[in-house]
Amino acid sequence: MADYQLRGVHGQTVAALAGRILSGDLPEGATLDLMALREELDVSLTALREALKVLSAKGLVDARQKRGTFVRPKAFWNMFDVDVMRWRSAGPPDMDLLENLTEVRSVIEPAAARMAAERATEDDLSDMTAALDRMADASDDAVEADLEFHRALFGATHNQLLMEMQRVLANGLAMRDKVVHGAEADDPVPSHRKVLDAIRERDAVGAERAMRDLLDKANADFARIAEGSPDESTAKKPRRAG
Repeated sequence: MADYQLRGVHGQTVAALAGRILSGDLPEGATLDLMALREELDVSLTALREALKVLSAKGLVDARQKRGTFVRPKAFWNMFDVDVMRWRSAGPPDMDLLENLTEVRSVIEPAAARMAAERATEDDLSDMTAALDRMADASDDAVEADLEFHRALFGATHNQLLMEMQRVLANGLAMRDKVVHGAEADDPVPSHRKVLDAIRERDAVGAERAMRDLLDKANADFARIAEGSPDESTAKKPRRAG
């Protein structure tokens, strides 16, 4: 899950090409005209090729003799790469991705809550409590506080792979927030507090159940908001997890 930090012309070129591929502007199977891209992006051929190496490592493009450089089918894209998820999140909401995210969360987060109840330290509990307090504070950024809560919960599992997984999920949730931002939804604090209370009480079964309830509620709210959105990109109702 390499996190490619966008820096200078090289980073901007990577991001520009990735955006075109992920948006479908450069469709799957398309052969890239490197000279035209070099002129359009106003970069050297060397810089363009270096950018394509980055995208190749993430599964977005490939190069073959006689065919040249082409966009790989989506099935080969590294969806668990933090950058790929972030680039997808930067564009219009992708409802297929959000449906997948909903299902992945329903599998992973209840188990993470159970594990957190068994392993959380006092520092972990303090981090989750602080995030929950921020969520309850109307003057604070509730979206970022929500992400902080889930980041702290995954941290409380003390499982490095789960903590890396949370980084991927967080970028997907940023896309989800584009749909729900400003929409009327129920207060999320009580459902998060139930998860935290169960973790604090070392109730692994209760924490898992509370997280499932939280996700069911969040997914129902999201489905209702997305279904009523005037934006065609959010018109498809996501499947409910659980």
